[in-house]
Amino acid sequence: MKTKEILVVNDDGVHSLGLLALKKKMDELGKVSVVAPEKERSGMGKAVSTCLIEVKETQLADGGKAYAISGTPADACLLALFKILQHPPNLVVSGINLGPNLGIDDLLTSGTLGAALEAAIHGIPAIAVSYSLKRITDREGKVHANIHMGSLEFCAELAKQTAKYVLTNGMPKDVDVISINVPENPTSRTVKVTSLSYKGYTDIFAEKTDGYQIRGWFLEDYPYDEAETDTHAIRENNYASVTPIKLNFTHQKRNMKELAKFLNERSYDVIF
Repeated sequence: MKTKEILVVNDDGVHSLGLLALKKKMDELGKVSVVAPEKERSGMGKAVSTCLIEVKETQLADGGKAYAISGTPADACLLALFKILQHPPNLVVSGINLGPNLGIDDLLTSGTLGAALEAAIHGIPAIAVSYSLKRITDREGKVHANIHMGSLEFCAELAKQTAKYVLTNGMPKDVDVISINVPENPTSRTVKVTSLSYKGYTDIFAEKTDGYQIRGWFLEDYPYDEAETDTHAIRENNYASVTPIKLNFTHQKRNMKELAKFLNERSYDVIF
């Protein structure tokens, strides 16, 4: 059987504890390549860099080789696909993010999910993995929280089993990205398949002398939502959450008929 090739990326930086835990599990499934930002690039979403991106080889704590880039997580994915790897991987796994990635705002803001979305756009199965710490108060590359190693192991193992399924069977039908969130200290091995919460961030900014700054990430600040959503599973049930995401932003053209009529009446030639 041909060896499966897995690309591991993240947004916490190439030397993150979460990335190392994830890589260790992916090593059991195939040949792993690591391409990641040289330092934390959280909140980048799917942003790409217009400036020069430096790429350097580095060594991980387990002795493995990785590529550290000066760009964003999406840059890491794109550079891996088109410049660094010899051919596209069978799977891209992004994480483990040390913090939650829940709901629509995180989907569009998270660098972890941004890299996974970039992979999916290019037709590569993608999994985003997040360890939902309850409190993060320092965004300068240091997470101020007690990382429960057993919980992180649970997160990495769930990612491994999900990746094993995808590598064997392909992505589930109509799913482009699988987003995994594991609570900080799960009380059971319960994993709930969830839908994405469409409730946005609450007020996450604190007033500073010269303006405003995100004060930190607190799980309790994510809005309460219905029982089937990812935020509810993590916040209220303390379950691990597995959320299917599809890249389809196309809506019904017929709903634009009145606008088309309005524009036609004003001398535009609208083709419907």
